[in-house]
Amino acid sequence: MPYLFVHFREKATPDGEQVYFGLSRDAFHWEEVNGGRPVLWAYYGDKGVRDHTIVRDAKNGKFYIIATDLSLAYGMRNQYKGSWAEISRNGSKALSCWESEDLVHWSEQRLLPIGTPCMGCLWAPDVLAEPDGSFLLHWTSSVPGSDFKKKGIWCCRTNDFKTFTEPRVLYEKEDSDVIDSAMYEEDGVYYLFVKSVANPSGVMLLRSKSWEGPFERVEAFEEAMSGLEKRGSYDAPTAVRAPDGRWCLFIDYFGVRGRGQGYVPFVADSLAKANFRRASEEFSFPYGFKHGTILKITDEEYERIRSFDFTEAEFGSPM
Repeated sequence: MPYLFVHFREKATPDGEQVYFGLSRDAFHWEEVNGGRPVLWAYYGDKGVRDHTIVRDAKNGKFYIIATDLSLAYGMRNQYKGSWAEISRNGSKALSCWESEDLVHWSEQRLLPIGTPCMGCLWAPDVLAEPDGSFLLHWTSSVPGSDFKKKGIWCCRTNDFKTFTEPRVLYEKEDSDVIDSAMYEEDGVYYLFVKSVANPSGVMLLRSKSWEGPFERVEAFEEAMSGLEKRGSYDAPTAVRAPDGRWCLFIDYFGVRGRGQGYVPFVADSLAKANFRRASEEFSFPYGFKHGTILKITDEEYERIRSFDFTEAEFGSPM
């Protein structure tokens, strides 16, 4: 079964914060698309995008890419004045969205203004497709009353990525910021990966019988990850089920600069067991995959993406 990885690249130049594709036949071995160049460019908002997610709409066959509207390459030197606090307060007031019917021809970028003044920056969106055809959109923003200093996970629902329910806090950790959520369903249980900034610092796994919570920590995951060195230097969890039924978890290591950073793979028999072990020897990645998500695709879609010339696409080149 083929897979599509939608991601950005951590670069000092603006071409890194665009939309990149990676492909795999087995979820273990990955190759670049379009010669390692962007397949889509952001022309609006911050003119850069990070933290991509992609979802298939089973109702009409459409695909949606959602991303943080944020360019550090441009903005950190300009409107954000070199300050993460300024980004937390005034960055990414909307999410970026593209849609497609075939994964190669994409709409023009549009902005989804779902934020409220108390949220500050909208970071790291992810989407869970529900059996009834609706979508749970969740992301990181400041929690109410924190003066933009504490982060939690927010959510809303949509059927078409045009109209949305009122946003609300999905998960907040009392003793720490939490960021970078990713949610999956297995056997009627909802599992939520998040990055806890402290107590402990590192990726956590939560579970609930409902997408609404309440969520409890999965202690087996804590035990499995306890031996990971520099655990606090990992974030951006994303997971997918491999053809052999195992779960592949990818978490992004940012503890060094340059080629030592990037996604690190772990595998487990199930989310319920959460017996994840590091499996770097089983995987291969081109350098530079950064904070994205993975979509199962068909053989036909795989070949279409692999052979398509994105440099000729309407939104596949810088203006």
